[in-house]
Amino acid sequence: MKQTQRHDAIVELVRLQGYVSTEELVAHFDVSPQTIRRDLNDLADKNKIQRHHGGAALPSSSVNTAYHDRKIMWSEEKARIAQRVASHIPDGATLFIDIGTTPEAVAHALLNHKDLRIVTNNLNVATLLMTKEDFRLILAGGEIRSRDGGIIGEATLDFISQFRLDYGILGISGIDMDGSLLEFDYHEVRIKRAIIENSRCVMLVTDHSKFGRNAMVNLGNMNLIDHLFTDQLPPPSIQKVIEQYNVQLELC
Repeated sequence: MKQTQRHDAIVELVRLQGYVSTEELVAHFDVSPQTIRRDLNDLADKNKIQRHHGGAALPSSSVNTAYHDRKIMWSEEKARIAQRVASHIPDGATLFIDIGTTPEAVAHALLNHKDLRIVTNNLNVATLLMTKEDFRLILAGGEIRSRDGGIIGEATLDFISQFRLDYGILGISGIDMDGSLLEFDYHEVRIKRAIIENSRCVMLVTDHSKFGRNAMVNLGNMNLIDHLFTDQLPPPSIQKVIEQYNVQLELC
């Protein structure tokens, strides 16, 4: 493959995944790490990607990938994560389920459970779970985002703050190399904080593409969560923060 073709392919992979590691690119293109590092440096100089230690991410930190694209990205990995999360949730539990395609996968994995009580600000989750007659499903009010079925706003925040539940199932748009949890929407961050504050156990669910991925709004650090469910080991700098805050890392 010519260098220009490889550059175009790298940009497309980063666009689809949000973040891609050097090791993934070496394996994908069957070239040396030195070649990939040169490629990434060239693309970063042209502002087509943002270079990170160990990989590359999207240059923009203001706009998330389209919902449909996120829905199909890493779907097998998300299903494995979801099954592992579901195995930790007992029948009869109470839980929040957040906006995002991985929390939606968790909702699907919970369909065989019994007598769950679920509060969600995710219209897709509500549509999926409303078929379960033994579930008590409570949908937050607020403004519906047409692009992904998320419900946000002051009314959503006030509504969620009324509850105190066993589990909070959270998605995230990016995890910076220092362990900061990042999102694209300030309103969504406020709702995530409310879910965290009102959950006895906070479970962050995310595939590996979110490691090192940039987004504009800082939700906080790893000390906010109890469990991190993911499909690959995080980069060493993130692992260090996970250990520092005694977060239970679950590799799925």
